[in-house]
Amino acid sequence: MEKRPRIKIERTSLDKVVDLAGWLVLAGLWLMILLNYADLPETIPTHFDAAGKADDYGSKSTIFMLPVIATILYAGMTRLNLFPHIFNFPTKITTENALGQYTNSTQMMRYVKLVIVFLFTIIVFKTMQTATGKSDGLGIWFLPLVLVLALAPFVVYLLRFYRAK
Repeated sequence: MEKRPRIKIERTSLDKVVDLAGWLVLAGLWLMILLNYADLPETIPTHFDAAGKADDYGSKSTIFMLPVIATILYAGMTRLNLFPHIFNFPTKITTENALGQYTNSTQMMRYVKLVIVFLFTIIVFKTMQTATGKSDGLGIWFLPLVLVLALAPFVVYLLRFYRAK
Protein backbone atom coordinates (compact mmCIF):
# COMPACT_ATOMS: atom_id res chain seq x y z
CA MET A 1 0.00 0.00 0.00
CA GLU A 2 1.26 3.43 -0.90
CA LYS A 3 2.29 5.85 1.84
CA ARG A 4 -0.49 8.40 2.13
CA PRO A 5 -0.52 11.66 4.04
CA ARG A 6 -2.23 11.50 7.42
CA ILE A 7 -4.39 14.55 7.89
CA LYS A 8 -6.86 15.30 10.66
CA ILE A 9 -10.10 16.28 8.95
CA GLU A 10 -12.00 19.03 10.74
CA ARG A 11 -15.73 18.45 10.85
CA THR A 12 -17.97 21.15 9.45
CA SER A 13 -21.19 22.20 11.17
CA LEU A 14 -23.11 20.02 8.71
CA ASP A 15 -20.84 17.07 9.52
CA LYS A 16 -21.64 17.52 13.22
CA VAL A 17 -25.37 17.69 12.49
CA VAL A 18 -25.25 14.51 10.39
CA ASP A 19 -23.27 12.71 13.13
CA LEU A 20 -25.71 13.89 15.80
CA ALA A 21 -28.69 12.85 13.65
CA GLY A 22 -27.21 9.36 13.29
CA TRP A 23 -26.70 8.96 17.02
CA LEU A 24 -30.24 10.27 17.69
CA VAL A 25 -31.77 7.85 15.17
CA LEU A 26 -29.78 5.01 16.74
CA ALA A 27 -30.96 6.01 20.23
CA GLY A 28 -34.52 6.25 18.89
CA LEU A 29 -34.21 2.74 17.47
CA TRP A 30 -33.26 1.34 20.87
CA LEU A 31 -35.94 3.38 22.62
CA MET A 32 -38.62 2.23 20.18
CA ILE A 33 -37.79 -1.41 20.92
CA LEU A 34 -37.55 -0.97 24.66
CA LEU A 35 -40.88 0.88 24.85
CA ASN A 36 -42.74 -1.62 22.65
CA TYR A 37 -41.11 -4.93 23.51
CA ALA A 38 -43.73 -5.97 26.08
CA ASP A 39 -46.52 -5.46 23.52
CA LEU A 40 -44.96 -7.75 20.91
CA PRO A 41 -46.33 -11.27 20.47
CA GLU A 42 -44.00 -14.18 21.27
CA THR A 43 -43.42 -14.83 17.54
CA ILE A 44 -42.43 -12.02 15.18
CA PRO A 45 -41.26 -11.77 11.57
CA THR A 46 -37.50 -12.23 11.26
CA HIS A 47 -37.13 -12.05 7.50
CA PHE A 48 -38.91 -10.43 4.57
CA ASP A 49 -38.82 -11.38 0.89
CA ALA A 50 -38.07 -9.00 -1.98
CA ALA A 51 -41.73 -7.96 -2.13
CA GLY A 52 -41.62 -6.97 1.55
CA LYS A 53 -43.72 -9.89 2.82
CA ALA A 54 -42.70 -11.73 5.99
CA ASP A 55 -41.36 -15.17 5.07
CA ASP A 56 -39.70 -16.34 8.30
CA TYR A 57 -40.58 -16.02 11.98
CA GLY A 58 -38.83 -16.35 15.31
CA SER A 59 -38.84 -15.40 18.96
CA LYS A 60 -39.61 -11.80 19.82
CA SER A 61 -36.18 -11.52 21.45
CA THR A 62 -34.67 -11.59 17.95
CA ILE A 63 -35.84 -7.99 17.55
CA PHE A 64 -32.73 -7.00 19.55
CA MET A 65 -30.43 -8.34 16.83
CA LEU A 66 -31.19 -5.39 14.55
CA PRO A 67 -30.21 -2.56 16.93
CA VAL A 68 -27.15 -4.54 18.06
CA ILE A 69 -25.99 -4.88 14.44
CA ALA A 70 -26.85 -1.23 13.71
CA THR A 71 -24.92 -0.08 16.78
CA ILE A 72 -21.85 -2.15 15.90
CA LEU A 73 -21.92 -0.88 12.31
CA TYR A 74 -22.43 2.74 13.33
CA ALA A 75 -19.74 2.71 16.01
CA GLY A 76 -17.30 0.82 13.78
CA MET A 77 -17.81 3.16 10.85
CA THR A 78 -17.49 6.16 13.18
CA ARG A 79 -14.12 4.84 14.37
CA LEU A 80 -13.02 3.96 10.82
CA ASN A 81 -13.86 7.49 9.69
CA LEU A 82 -10.98 8.77 11.83
CA PHE A 83 -8.52 7.10 9.45
CA PRO A 84 -9.42 8.19 5.89
CA HIS A 85 -5.87 7.48 4.69
CA ILE A 86 -6.72 3.74 4.74
CA PHE A 87 -9.83 4.11 2.55
CA ASN A 88 -9.89 2.96 -1.07
CA PHE A 89 -9.84 5.81 -3.58
CA PRO A 90 -10.29 5.79 -7.35
CA THR A 91 -7.11 7.87 -7.77
CA LYS A 92 -3.66 8.20 -6.27
CA ILE A 93 -3.69 10.24 -3.08
CA THR A 94 -1.06 12.96 -2.98
CA THR A 95 -0.21 15.75 -0.60
CA GLU A 96 -2.05 18.13 -2.93
CA ASN A 97 -5.33 16.21 -3.19
CA ALA A 98 -5.41 14.43 0.20
CA LEU A 99 -7.44 17.04 2.10
CA GLY A 100 -10.15 17.20 -0.56
CA GLN A 101 -10.34 13.45 -1.06
CA TYR A 102 -10.34 12.67 2.67
CA THR A 103 -12.96 15.33 3.38
CA ASN A 104 -15.19 14.04 0.59
CA SER A 105 -14.86 10.40 1.68
CA THR A 106 -15.43 11.07 5.39
CA GLN A 107 -18.57 13.04 4.54
CA MET A 108 -19.78 10.16 2.38
CA MET A 109 -19.18 7.77 5.27
CA ARG A 110 -21.27 9.98 7.57
CA TYR A 111 -24.21 9.82 5.17
CA VAL A 112 -23.83 6.06 4.74
CA LYS A 113 -23.91 5.60 8.52
CA LEU A 114 -27.04 7.73 8.78
CA VAL A 115 -28.73 5.79 5.98
CA ILE A 116 -27.88 2.47 7.65
CA VAL A 117 -29.39 3.37 11.03
CA PHE A 118 -32.39 4.95 9.30
CA LEU A 119 -33.05 1.76 7.30
CA PHE A 120 -32.61 -0.44 10.38
CA THR A 121 -35.12 1.77 12.20
CA ILE A 122 -37.65 1.38 9.39
CA ILE A 123 -37.15 -2.40 9.41
CA VAL A 124 -37.69 -2.61 13.17
CA PHE A 125 -40.74 -0.35 13.01
CA LYS A 126 -42.32 -2.35 10.17
CA THR A 127 -41.40 -5.64 11.89
CA MET A 128 -43.23 -4.53 15.03
CA GLN A 129 -46.18 -3.29 12.98
CA THR A 130 -46.37 -6.59 11.09
CA ALA A 131 -46.04 -8.61 14.30
CA THR A 132 -48.94 -6.74 15.90
CA GLY A 133 -51.14 -6.94 12.79
CA LYS A 134 -50.98 -3.21 11.98
CA SER A 135 -49.08 -3.78 8.73
CA ASP A 136 -48.63 -6.47 6.13
CA GLY A 137 -44.83 -6.48 5.82
CA LEU A 138 -42.30 -3.90 4.73
CA GLY A 139 -44.23 -2.86 1.66
CA ILE A 140 -43.35 -2.98 -2.00
CA TRP A 141 -41.67 0.43 -1.68
CA PHE A 142 -39.00 -0.79 0.75
CA LEU A 143 -36.54 -2.42 -1.66
CA PRO A 144 -36.47 0.55 -4.08
CA LEU A 145 -36.03 2.88 -1.08
CA VAL A 146 -33.07 0.82 0.14
CA LEU A 147 -31.46 0.88 -3.29
CA VAL A 148 -31.88 4.64 -3.71
CA LEU A 149 -30.71 5.50 -0.19
CA ALA A 150 -27.80 3.07 -0.31
CA LEU A 151 -26.52 4.20 -3.71
CA ALA A 152 -27.11 7.96 -3.37
CA PRO A 153 -24.06 8.72 -1.17
CA PHE A 154 -21.77 6.81 -3.54
CA VAL A 155 -23.13 8.55 -6.63
CA VAL A 156 -22.71 11.96 -4.96
CA TYR A 157 -19.20 10.99 -3.86
CA LEU A 158 -18.18 9.90 -7.35
CA LEU A 159 -19.62 13.06 -8.92
CA ARG A 160 -17.73 15.21 -6.41
CA PHE A 161 -14.57 13.17 -6.96
CA TYR A 162 -14.61 13.61 -10.74
CA ARG A 163 -15.44 17.30 -10.49
CA ALA A 164 -12.52 17.84 -8.11
CA LYS A 165 -10.21 15.84 -10.35
